[in-house]
Amino acid sequence: MIINIFELYKQPNFSMNKNKEKNQNNQATESGNLILDLFELFSINGKRVTVDFSAEEVSSDGGLLLLREVEEQTGIIKRLSACIEDTRHQSYVKHSDESMLSQRVFQIAAGYEDANDCNALKDDEILKICSDSQDSLAAQPTMCRFENRPQRKELYNMAIALADHFIESYEQEPHIIFLDCDDTNSNTHGNQQYTLFNDYYNEYCYMPLHIYEGLSGKLITTILKPGRRSKSTNVYSILNRLIKHLRASWKNTIIVVRGDSHFCCKELMDWAYDQKSIHFITGLSGNSVLRKLAQITIESAEREYKQYGKPVKRYHTFDYKAASWQHQQRVIVKVEANSMGTNIRYVVTDLRQYKTRHLYEKGYCARGGMELRIKDHKLYLRSDRMSCNSFLANQMRLFMHSAAYILIHTLQKEMLRGSEFCNATMKTIQLKLIKVAAKVKVLKTKIHIELPKDFVYKPIFEKIFRMFEVIRC
Repeated sequence: MIINIFELYKQPNFSMNKNKEKNQNNQATESGNLILDLFELFSINGKRVTVDFSAEEVSSDGGLLLLREVEEQTGIIKRLSACIEDTRHQSYVKHSDESMLSQRVFQIAAGYEDANDCNALKDDEILKICSDSQDSLAAQPTMCRFENRPQRKELYNMAIALADHFIESYEQEPHIIFLDCDDTNSNTHGNQQYTLFNDYYNEYCYMPLHIYEGLSGKLITTILKPGRRSKSTNVYSILNRLIKHLRASWKNTIIVVRGDSHFCCKELMDWAYDQKSIHFITGLSGNSVLRKLAQITIESAEREYKQYGKPVKRYHTFDYKAASWQHQQRVIVKVEANSMGTNIRYVVTDLRQYKTRHLYEKGYCARGGMELRIKDHKLYLRSDRMSCNSFLANQMRLFMHSAAYILIHTLQKEMLRGSEFCNATMKTIQLKLIKVAAKVKVLKTKIHIELPKDFVYKPIFEKIFRMFEVIRC
């Protein structure tokens, strides 16, 4: 007979102990419900092994202390919280906006992506230190109200704050930057505002736009959009504002917009024609005219593969002007012929001083690194958790996930440079560096934190702590 152990929990008098009388002291009654606070495990050398949840001032996320130091240097959370207008009656306020924003961002960085986790973590000592609070942190209802409070103007200012932080992350004006643009689905499971059905993903979803700097991987901004692909006019509107904002600080930087065919925007191409040091390289959807212009290259690749039976790759470039374009642009075609058939890809750009193959492989294909950054942001930091009904509240959540990305990315590229974590995923950093046991002792004149003595990444922590000591001097 197979016993379903989960059914046993439904029985009011169930006890994990074989001898109910012997362990009666380990049971407590609250409002008539049985609570088990002591659990018996396997015995070792005849010794009884028990476990309970009574350890105080202990946190499982000691590595957040590293991110707290990063925040002290970057100030991204302070910058974002300054954009939020506090309209609450101050005599009733217990948690400041900066404290609540810090609490959520650090929770996200540690892998707690939803506000529901606030209830269980409101007395976590490490989170209290990271949030600069000595009292219990905000619970889920308070955090939910906080997420829903910012309005459109405040969220717009937060988007600007992210761009300003990106600009200030450079010590001097860079020679060139790549604006890598892409959108991704964030599936919705309710009646969220502006959620739409997307045929490609076969889901109701949002389609947030991610923009990163292609060489450094730094996040520039994330913008929540309804669940459809970006239209060219919307792409141009966003990129035009962003580029003008960057240009106000960087007068001579070469700015290259890079994206797939969804970001081939005639408005941007026409506008960039008369702009100084603004370029683009994007995918281009094929048509009969483009195929005719590339026909010789296509036939050559297919003929060579048929003759020798080895995979063939050919590149060709030519000028092309669609009916709606104001100017001719350079088009690069890549043709691959192999056992799978013939694969044809087109790229359009205004960059003419580079060789065809080099521009395609080193220039355009390098945007593939952005897929890994979106994976960090979406999959490992769970930024696709759009639990709020309000569209604006979900945009606020997206910004908080972006702040967590910035903190971890800065730690990775600045403090962990040269270590095994410099190219690791953010999930690896979470599991190996953030998920560290820490005991916090709050004394009268100081707070002392104890990390494990036998810890495999202790040398990395010691090195980073010393680096921050030097920075603060």
